Amino acid sequence: MLLLISGALVFVVTAVVFWACLPRNGVTHRLVGTPWEPYVGVAFCSAIALSFTMMLSGALGLVGP
Repeated sequence: MLLLISGALVFVVTAVVFWACLPRNGVTHRLVGTPWEPYVGVAFCSAIALSFTMMLSGALGLVGP
């Protein structure tokens, strides 16, 4: 159960951070066009993968013995 809740929490935090990085009023985020830009994309993808893996593991733990 703890993994399921933790995975959902990681997903929500990732969604909030992603929303905060979206362009506002035609102005892009300050990391766009810098050498750090690819790392930010990898971080978002890995956070989503981590959250779904944690939620799936938690759900399987609830169903299985």
